[in-house]
Amino acid sequence: MNTSRRVFLAGTAVLAAPAVARAQPLAGGRPVRLIVPFPPGGAVDILGRLIAERLGPALGQNVVVENRGGAGGMIGAEATAKGERDGSVIGLLGVTTFAAAPFMFSRLSFDPQKDFAPVSQITDGALLCVVNAETARQRGWTDFRSLIAWSRANPEQVKMGSSGNGTSSHLNISAVNRFADAKILHVPYRGGGPAINDLVAGTLDMMFDVMPALMPHVEAGRFKALAVSSGPRLSILPDVPGMADFADLGLGNHSVITWNAIVAPGGTPEPIIARLHQATHAIAADRAFVDRLKPLGYGTVVSETPAALTRLIAEETPRWRQLVEISGARLD
Repeated sequence: MNTSRRVFLAGTAVLAAPAVARAQPLAGGRPVRLIVPFPPGGAVDILGRLIAERLGPALGQNVVVENRGGAGGMIGAEATAKGERDGSVIGLLGVTTFAAAPFMFSRLSFDPQKDFAPVSQITDGALLCVVNAETARQRGWTDFRSLIAWSRANPEQVKMGSSGNGTSSHLNISAVNRFADAKILHVPYRGGGPAINDLVAGTLDMMFDVMPALMPHVEAGRFKALAVSSGPRLSILPDVPGMADFADLGLGNHSVITWNAIVAPGGTPEPIIARLHQATHAIAADRAFVDRLKPLGYGTVVSETPAALTRLIAEETPRWRQLVEISGARLD
């Protein structure tokens, strides 16, 4: 996992938090709506609720989560882009909205580069490959290699659920199919929560998705973890191979790291963005927040400035464009 952008400004952020709380409330004191572009129960929803719990005290006013799922996150992204520009609306959006969506839609109802005011990155994380434990036992999937081999021998009989077409899960499995000559069938859902329910029930066979909503099922023995999408292994899952372990399958150079960021509607005044950025740093400096995210597979990463998030999007776009081209994903 890339750690070059990990910034834990504990001293400055913690000292700044009381000043943030004493400032005049945003939007005349109305609750701040944090738009999460997926239904309740999935990984991004879990993250959004953890952020809202802490962002409220950092800002000195209520922050409420508003789930706006559908279209691979685009409905929530549009709601954020078209929200009020007084600090009452912010969004928790992922890398695919900024770096992949422009290449999957011939026309978007918003401009990812112009219709958002970047605040800060907040997390990064690898995807986790899990399979239904009972299905794995029945089919002899003892590890990731045996899963790939079974999919080759039984084309499109391995059903992988995702939180939607065009999401990082979809783009990642398309690349795995291409590079490893796997034959896994992608089954899109409207969010991670419904897909997880079907994986528990055995209707689906696997997921290759962000980790927070998957880990409790791994710990309970319902899911078996086979791989992570980062090149190296993760410190929290040292026994689970990364893609670098599968060079023999053609995946040695494959790596997918997702990230989430807090943004406001484009045109939100700079002083409001500065307050939101300061509050985000206060959250990231909270050791309890960092420790809460770590077992879920999320790293806490904040942008030094809002402009740094803009640069990150520009840097990431070519790689995600390639993933879109591999997947052939078109969402209109």
